[in-house]
Amino acid sequence: MSALSRVVRSGVGRRRVPGVVIGLATMMAVAASLLGGTLLAASGAPFDDAFRRAHGAHLSVQFDAARVDAGQVRASARAADAVAFAGPFRTATVTPRTDDGTPGWPMTVAGRARPGGGADRVTLTNGRWVARPGEIVLSADSALLPVLGMRLDFPGLPDGPEVEVVGVARSVTGTADAWVVPAQMQALTGGGAGGYQMHYRFADADTGAGTEARIAAGRRAVTAGAGAGAVTGERSWLTVRKAVERDTALYVPFLLAFGLLGLVMSVLVVGNVVAAAVGTATRRIGILKAVGFTPSQVVRAYVAQALAPAAVGTLLGVLVGHLLAVPVLAETAEVHGGTALAVTPWIDAVVIGGALGLVAVTAWAGAWRAGRLRTVDALALGGAARPGRGRAVAQLAGRLPLTRPVTLGLARPFARPGRALAMGTAIVFGSAAVTFTLGLGASLGKVLEAKAHDVADVVVEAPPAELGPHGPKPREEPVADPADVAAVVAARPGTARHYSSVKARATVAGTAGVTEVVAFTGDASWGGYTMVDGRWIAGPGEAVVPTGFLSTTGTRLGDTVTLNGLGEPVTVRVVGEVLDTRNDGMEVFTDAATLTGAPLDPAETTQHIEVTSGTDAASYAAQLDEALAPLGVTARADGDDRDSSMALTLGALSATLTLMLVLVAGLGVLNGVVLDTRERVRELGVYKALGMTPRQTITTVVASVLVTGLAAGGVGVPLGLRLHGAIVPAMGRGAGLRLPASVLDVYAAPQLAALGLGGLVIAVLGALLPAGWAARARTAVALRAE
Repeated sequence: MSALSRVVRSGVGRRRVPGVVIGLATMMAVAASLLGGTLLAASGAPFDDAFRRAHGAHLSVQFDAARVDAGQVRASARAADAVAFAGPFRTATVTPRTDDGTPGWPMTVAGRARPGGGADRVTLTNGRWVARPGEIVLSADSALLPVLGMRLDFPGLPDGPEVEVVGVARSVTGTADAWVVPAQMQALTGGGAGGYQMHYRFADADTGAGTEARIAAGRRAVTAGAGAGAVTGERSWLTVRKAVERDTALYVPFLLAFGLLGLVMSVLVVGNVVAAAVGTATRRIGILKAVGFTPSQVVRAYVAQALAPAAVGTLLGVLVGHLLAVPVLAETAEVHGGTALAVTPWIDAVVIGGALGLVAVTAWAGAWRAGRLRTVDALALGGAARPGRGRAVAQLAGRLPLTRPVTLGLARPFARPGRALAMGTAIVFGSAAVTFTLGLGASLGKVLEAKAHDVADVVVEAPPAELGPHGPKPREEPVADPADVAAVVAARPGTARHYSSVKARATVAGTAGVTEVVAFTGDASWGGYTMVDGRWIAGPGEAVVPTGFLSTTGTRLGDTVTLNGLGEPVTVRVVGEVLDTRNDGMEVFTDAATLTGAPLDPAETTQHIEVTSGTDAASYAAQLDEALAPLGVTARADGDDRDSSMALTLGALSATLTLMLVLVAGLGVLNGVVLDTRERVRELGVYKALGMTPRQTITTVVASVLVTGLAAGGVGVPLGLRLHGAIVPAMGRGAGLRLPASVLDVYAAPQLAALGLGGLVIAVLGALLPAGWAARARTAVALRAE
């Protein structure tokens, strides 16, 4: 072992607390940065890979077969200058029923002879493709659980056609819920016109800055060539890609923010530790130079002493980052039928190299002074502090009406301003992290409250249906008329106001999957619906939809949307945007009078009740339940059930990272106070010799961080507020949500005042342990120390 290696090993062994601080700060920074960078780089990779393999459609358009014929639809590909296309495929919206009588939800079926083609090639995941009438392939993403051999019939159609499930497939852009041979479509349209579906691919529409403009140009060409009213729906691949990235994109701003905080804190901690080590080991540096160490070797020794624990922290951070990232990436890849993703090696290299590079540069900056010290000066100065620094502040503090141990401590930061600044900066970031995390939790609570959409005290609903192998079984006994239930509720003493909601399932032209339609009878505006933009529904024909619906369908406020699968097509005008995360945002809220021709199930109706002031909700619900028993529905006091796996994951992750940041900040304080007490050991020995008690010694040491803690808390809280104001909206955008001001305005004045004292708490907790060491030090030993 070389002499330099012995010096490094000895230094690391002597400075265990600084080593732990450096390692922990580096581990947190690397883990958060690695996870955030990996999710950012890989969030769209499975979709992009599947899109290329399947020649995904850049644009899918739904046409009304009553207004255009197949030839006109095919000609639209030339009008849009498409390089490849598929279709036209006849489409129909049907509601199936399984062979055990379980009713299904509306789904879009397309007549397609083969899965391949110039655009949107359908990928089989199980079974085979349809070969004749009477067969059907279900989408792997269908609301109906796909089981090979299962038979479906369609009771709402003439002649009751039946089909057998022979395969399961997936369209990368989600263009249909099921596929049959074209000859089957005549029976599935029920003699009606149905629709046509067309898929287009454009040159350079999946790369470059002109992607959106190219697709918009193609959309305009298709719409203009088809004529007014012929296009009933459309879907861009960019909308699908954004929805795919939504789950992982939610975490990226949050993780990158914590990664940045961790890296900055690592730099501060390393700089403080190395600078303090050089400042307190001046005599040791002189001895090393006296025995032959060059200035370069001295600098390298102190850099290596910082890099050793940083390397351990980096290794642990990489392991933690991989453990957190791999399951998320595997789940994302599985959605598109791809192989499980691994963490991208170049991200590993960048994060590891960046973290160790920052530590090395910071340590070199702190150790540079050690290399420049002259041997004679180092041996003469030792570890003495600059005389006279902070004396004026100490004299001023002595005039305060406080005990002498307190005033001695309060003046100490001004004697070592650099060290106090380093400790304070660590506390600033710890305080900011706590402020941000508490705000994040409160904002998530607001989102979940908006998702619940129910501030009612009591709800009345039908008992849940018994589940079968393919879903809820048909009810044997009919459910009472919702109007009869509403009459009982209205007549009940203690009822302040109430409204009813009924759920139905529909499809939207141009998109696959089921859209949930919620229709209200009565004024539901008080029911907990958080508006983002526009207004609440005022009558039939109007609708309020979540942000996700607008993004998926490419619509905006003022546009009209056609809902299929509700008997006759229903057209509604979007008048408002509501905060909602359920069903990927594919929900429509409207007035019940809008769905006059829809076959609504009374069992899907819920009464929402607000009781009068002073009325006990539980007692009211019990009495109402007795009155409603003959009608076959039940009443219950509405509990607050807002659990969410996303919220729990984010809450746990943020709490863990915040705890690590606070721990690093506390250890940074501890390290600074340890260095300070060792430097002042003779001074404290003199105080003890003059009569200072152990309790007064603790008071002096703790008081030395009070000013730093208060000032850092005062700076950290506004920083946390700014962080919350920037990160939470970015997380909302990543999740496909626009967050209103009510979700962001979550801090109350008393809470901010308490958070401002958080820096003081961190400082005091970090100083308690070295204060105890100082109190236990024997006076004679302290006076002999150099």
